[in-house]
Amino acid sequence: MPQTQIHTKPQSPLHPNGRMLVEIQNLKTHFFTDDGIVKAVEGVDLDVFANRTLCILGESGCGKSIMARSILRIVDAPGRIVDGSIKYHNADGRTIDLATAKQGSKQLRQIRGQDIAMIFQEPMSSLGPIQKIGKQITETILLHRPMSKAEAKETAIEMLDRVGIPKPAERFEAYPFELSGGMRQRAMIAMALSCQPRLLIADEPTTALDVTTQAQILDLIAELKEEFQMGVMLITHDLGVVAQVAEDVAVMYMGKVVERGDVYSIFENPKHPYTRALLESVPRMGMEKRNRLPAIRGMVPHPLARPSGCTFRTRCDSYMPGICDKAEPTMVRKDGTDVACFLHNKGS
Repeated sequence: MPQTQIHTKPQSPLHPNGRMLVEIQNLKTHFFTDDGIVKAVEGVDLDVFANRTLCILGESGCGKSIMARSILRIVDAPGRIVDGSIKYHNADGRTIDLATAKQGSKQLRQIRGQDIAMIFQEPMSSLGPIQKIGKQITETILLHRPMSKAEAKETAIEMLDRVGIPKPAERFEAYPFELSGGMRQRAMIAMALSCQPRLLIADEPTTALDVTTQAQILDLIAELKEEFQMGVMLITHDLGVVAQVAEDVAVMYMGKVVERGDVYSIFENPKHPYTRALLESVPRMGMEKRNRLPAIRGMVPHPLARPSGCTFRTRCDSYMPGICDKAEPTMVRKDGTDVACFLHNKGS
């Protein structure tokens, strides 16, 4: 099956002998609404390593952003973590379970922004509208790094320059509404990277950017990842971006990880029908004009009407009656990747 091509050298396997930064186990984040319980994240297991990029794939509404927000404990009410652990391995060797850390505690506030930073998908809702860009970045720097105000300003202007904002000293004095959408996104990226975090969570960080600037931002993140041995969790819909930057990939559907592995195993030999469908829906060079792109049939089920058994069975061309609708498939190891599908584990 023709798929998006990858032109870089093979990477190390999913679980390298490197420093683990975050270990997520059986994470469940639910929203308690008047209509019922929305299981936005339902039993996610993921590992994030230093100096590696983990890309999270999946359709809109599959729980990617809520899972990322759960790591920083910034899920809005009525959502909350109901089960699982988020073990953050500190630089000094200590392990902190972010899932059970007291909300508003000094420990959690220190980790946010300093050790773990996040680039949000919509910068206008993340930046304060009545404060200048420079003030917001310097406040973050002064909160987490031992610098004077003059040094913090210098660092902020340097970061604005590194993310490609022209005349950074002038933009330092600008308000968010005075910048274009792409400029605001770059300012948000500068703020996230200003404290040299150990883990960067990027939720669609290049959505508002043109192709040239997108490439510059991805190159910058890759450069800083190498420089600071930073782990990166990148949430994206762009399979081309995944092929370019990822070492590891996790595919999510309806709050669950259905397949995970190194980027080469996922792209060369996807195991889960959902992963295969995502890859087959990508336009390819040389396609006949009359050929229609394959599409995943049906729609994502309503979150309050989750299908029994495998949640993807209502859209799956490999659906097996009496098996897929009776129980949820468990994750098994198959040819270097982990996959939750009865095609590979009919006895589970």
